[in-house]
Amino acid sequence: MSATVTTTKSTSAPDKGNGPASRMSLGKVLLIVAGALIALSVLRTLADAAQQADFDRVTSAGQIGAALSMAVPIGLAGLGGLWSERAGVVNIGLEGMMILGTFFGAWAGYQSNPWVGVLAGVLGGAVGGLIHAVATVTFGVDHIISGVAMNILALGATTYLAKRWFEPLSAIGGSPKNSPQVDPIQSFTVPGLSDWLADLENHHWFLVSDIAGILGGLVTDISALTVVSILLVVGSFFALWRTSFGLRLRSCGENPTAAESLGVNVYLYKYAAVVISGGLAGLGGVFLSLVRSHIYNEGQTGGRGYIGLAAMLFGNWRPGGLAMGAGLFGYSDALQLRNGGATVHALLLLVALGLAALAAWRIVRKSYVAGAVFGAAAVALLLWYALTDTVPNDLVSATPYIVTLLVMGLASQRLRMPKANNRPYRKGQGT
Repeated sequence: MSATVTTTKSTSAPDKGNGPASRMSLGKVLLIVAGALIALSVLRTLADAAQQADFDRVTSAGQIGAALSMAVPIGLAGLGGLWSERAGVVNIGLEGMMILGTFFGAWAGYQSNPWVGVLAGVLGGAVGGLIHAVATVTFGVDHIISGVAMNILALGATTYLAKRWFEPLSAIGGSPKNSPQVDPIQSFTVPGLSDWLADLENHHWFLVSDIAGILGGLVTDISALTVVSILLVVGSFFALWRTSFGLRLRSCGENPTAAESLGVNVYLYKYAAVVISGGLAGLGGVFLSLVRSHIYNEGQTGGRGYIGLAAMLFGNWRPGGLAMGAGLFGYSDALQLRNGGATVHALLLLVALGLAALAAWRIVRKSYVAGAVFGAAAVALLLWYALTDTVPNDLVSATPYIVTLLVMGLASQRLRMPKANNRPYRKGQGT
């Protein structure tokens, strides 16, 4: 009897934090999304009755399109971090690899055409990933130190090269801090469907118009690089979870010694993962310089490599959750850029209701301290919303970073990183 009990405990323990019970099912995710949509529709309807237009913008096609544009570079950086960390290598250097992507993408795009710029930016990020792999995998440098050094190196190298390559082009818009204008990458709108959804949105019907606005933002003026990025997220899931290559790569992040004992070339897989990671981060940088602005600017990444890491953590090292996290951060970023304090102020009410629901759920689960904290935060936000008409500009500009901190604070309880993440490995340990 005791042997049976012991076996049961030992086999169930590893599943904690990463088993089926710890991951939300598709049904639960759809219920949460449906609940959020209904809440938005109710609040927008009440705002319409009170002649407040702020909530109309929250689900408008323009807002969703802008959020998608903001989310893509964050998602690509996070996807790069996922590839690297699934192989056991922490990649804090994603920011630097994005910087390399912005610079070389704009440089090659100006010299030739935008798609050559895409390739050059990906290669620039991949070279950054290769440098990080050499330092961490071959020479055993601490992953965090190597990543920080990568960020500093990339910033210094691009600053120097911009002075050498772009300053002589001042007659056509170049300078030590930016490149000349680059031709845009093609974008498209689904004919017929986009106009039909816009017409539905303009009727301001309950729920229907909100869904139409969200779908309209996904089919109107979409860059071809956005479609490529979405396919990369889906392809990464199948590559990492549905192929033998992905199984071997993930085994290097869980137990490289056991993987080596089964004939896996751990060094090769770690190198491949980190180089792919750099290439994906470089593609995120290309998106910033060739899609968002059609120009390279110094400081263009604005910390999005770090926010990409936060999106990866929010998604618990899985592509689906990563995409949701990137969408959330991109949405908050778009709010503060498009509409400013009025729309962010309107969103305070929705956040307050969400915190109130979370407080009630915590109390039902007998977590009284957490419930009291969430309840107090909900009351504070409701008072803020009721007593003010807008949000100060200083807080508006910090919206994506505040959202990042809040989400990570709420999501930190369920995280489970690959077991061998950031652990040193030397060839021959498995023999």
